[in-house]
Amino acid sequence: MSTSGNPARVWARDLAFGVRFAVGGGREGWARTLLTAVGVGLGVAMLLLAASVPAAFQSRSVREDQRVASYSDATHAGPGPHTLLARDAATTFRGNGITGELVRPDGPSPALPPGLSRLPGTGEMAVSPALHALLDAPGSALLRERLPYRTVATIGAAGLSGPRDLYYYAGDPQLTTLNDNAARIDHFGASSSEQPLDPVLILLVVVAVVVLLVPVGVFIGAAVRFGGERRDRRLAALRLVGADRRMVCRIAAGEAAFGSLLGLAVGAALFLGVRQLASDVTLYGLSFFPSDLRPETALTVLIAVAVPLSAIAVTLLALRGVAIEPLGVVRNAAPRRRRLLWRLAMPLAGAALLYPKAGRGGVSDTVGEIQVGAGAALLLVGLTALLPWLVEATVRRLGGAGSVPWQLACRRLQLTPGSAARMVSGITVAVAGAIAVMTLMSGVGTQYTRPTGQNTAQAQMAAYIDLPKGTDPGAVVGAFRGTPGVTGVRSATTAVAATVPALARARAVFARKHDPDVFADVPQISLTVAGCPQLEAYTGEHGCRPGSVYLIGEGDSGQPVVRPGETIDLAVPDPAATSAGSARPWTVPATARTGTAHVDATGAQHTGVLATPQALSTAALADPQVQISLTLAPGVADAPDQVRNTAVRFDPSDPTVMLSATDTSGPFSGIRRAVLAGATVVLALIGASLLVSTLEQLRDRRRLLAVLVAFGTRRGTLGASVLWQTAVPVVLGLALAVAGGLSLGALLRAISHTPGGYDWSGIGTLTGIAAGVVLVVTLASLPPLWRMMRPEGLRTE
Repeated sequence: MSTSGNPARVWARDLAFGVRFAVGGGREGWARTLLTAVGVGLGVAMLLLAASVPAAFQSRSVREDQRVASYSDATHAGPGPHTLLARDAATTFRGNGITGELVRPDGPSPALPPGLSRLPGTGEMAVSPALHALLDAPGSALLRERLPYRTVATIGAAGLSGPRDLYYYAGDPQLTTLNDNAARIDHFGASSSEQPLDPVLILLVVVAVVVLLVPVGVFIGAAVRFGGERRDRRLAALRLVGADRRMVCRIAAGEAAFGSLLGLAVGAALFLGVRQLASDVTLYGLSFFPSDLRPETALTVLIAVAVPLSAIAVTLLALRGVAIEPLGVVRNAAPRRRRLLWRLAMPLAGAALLYPKAGRGGVSDTVGEIQVGAGAALLLVGLTALLPWLVEATVRRLGGAGSVPWQLACRRLQLTPGSAARMVSGITVAVAGAIAVMTLMSGVGTQYTRPTGQNTAQAQMAAYIDLPKGTDPGAVVGAFRGTPGVTGVRSATTAVAATVPALARARAVFARKHDPDVFADVPQISLTVAGCPQLEAYTGEHGCRPGSVYLIGEGDSGQPVVRPGETIDLAVPDPAATSAGSARPWTVPATARTGTAHVDATGAQHTGVLATPQALSTAALADPQVQISLTLAPGVADAPDQVRNTAVRFDPSDPTVMLSATDTSGPFSGIRRAVLAGATVVLALIGASLLVSTLEQLRDRRRLLAVLVAFGTRRGTLGASVLWQTAVPVVLGLALAVAGGLSLGALLRAISHTPGGYDWSGIGTLTGIAAGVVLVVTLASLPPLWRMMRPEGLRTE
């Protein structure tokens, strides 16, 4: 069978000829091919990173589960050779969250957490590499004071969620008994029991994936069209020697396929390079080991197949609007005006897919996820079809007046509006998608953010100190008053009591069964001991005097659980107690007054019995806790860390919290962090791809620039012209991005049934960042521009 009669062989021959064209095209051909490979490679690297995300987060989750302190039923029998006491000990240093465990082995061979060969002994500590570096940093004296243990080991990778994880294990001899904060365990590791995401969060994840990946596809589509004008002139020469139109289209497709295949290799190399640097990068608290970044096999194969096929499809589609004839390319003539109607079809189709979901809502099923993802992708990609029309319609009305750089820029844009639009299409889609996600997140955030009731104007931190026996609460409060950066301290001592009959029955049962769990079933009465200013704030009552007692109801009835003159028992045993202890009766004064609970600065309500120290001594309380709210001096950066250092003198687990008016749920917060990290990577890709695209356009106009300089045009004039050529399509692209992003965001909000307005300050900031990226890229392209204006630019091959 002849070659001309077999379509497959004809395609193979012409594609191979296109590859030879790309390889043997001289310096110009190689420059064009390499620029295409770099542009495609940046997109491929991003796709490979995206394909690695599921495995990366899965690896983090597995390691976090494996280091969870766990226990079995055997630990209830008491200490053994393999058991140990463990207590969570998390803290914060200058905004960096530090997690740890205080441990004390019960026997000679305690269970070991992953990443350690032995448990640290008393006064010793095993730390992660990142925490070790932070402790050794010159400005970390406060942290070294807070963790005064001697470092004896480094936690291995198996025991860390990521390379920048701040984690430690410390030997604490004070863990001598079980309490509410410590547990006896016999192994590390727990099975993951993640709850399925809410439909609204599923919607957020689907949209975020689409928004982060669509710009990558746009970048790749623009990269395979680098050097299109020069390529078309070469194809015209092929028509002159006898090639028909279909043949030159196949040759062009082969040239694009070779550039995309080379781009796959470049992208793989870039991905491997970024993968090796993963340990040194932390984005919004997320870090990964290089081994975590493993692209899914199916996704990797899909990328390897889809990128060359997409390059061929884009090339053939682009050539449909170009008349390549033996005597030239009919592109240098005045272009035919672009039609608007068909360009509206794609975004309208996307809106049509999204609109039905806006009525019913819900993307909890796979069909709904695909429909919403496809609708968002169509709407965003449709912006790239609208942008060339918008640029052409605008620049057609420009020019005729103004400075020389402005007129040069307008004329260039009028001749090649498509090239200008392609250069900024990626950033247009990225900004539109980011605005849509920002709009959705601001609405969704109201569902997953709840008010805490904490008054950050009255206090900014709180501490909850469990008092050891014999410790004076006044000494604890005095230590906080003397802490640098603290301007105000409010304190109260809390404990629990029980009615005498209920506690007597529990002691009788304990005497027979020796089961401390019986004390957990005893109804408890809250006790609060504080000065009059605090009691008046807790109750809203006035006229407090030394010896005053208030009875505040709790629950739906609002009635106090005790009455004036009733006797209660202050010695409530701990549920983990080994003895029932002795009764410690106290009679509520007959002068006790009733009141209503009020919320304090920490968002808590004090109910039960509220008494002044003169009426109820703190020394009589069993297992008391001092609750302290603190006002910090504004402008003192290390004030929170000073407070934490004071707190660990009484409790090494750092019992302090920063007060906040709102609290955000964990799943939503994690998704937001991942989206922000992905957006940062995409923004970096935008800058790199835009720089490559700008350099490609300058290289394509190198001879023209050199000719203009040779005829006396000032270089500053040409430089200003290039800046205007970039500024006009960028402004138009950002305007279209804002309109498209707000429209998509409105539809997504309707789907998720989330109210709220638009975050105009955030949208303005995002648009400004995008414009800043374009400005930086344009300024970075000026040095190559000066070089291209030299007389050497007149040379041709």
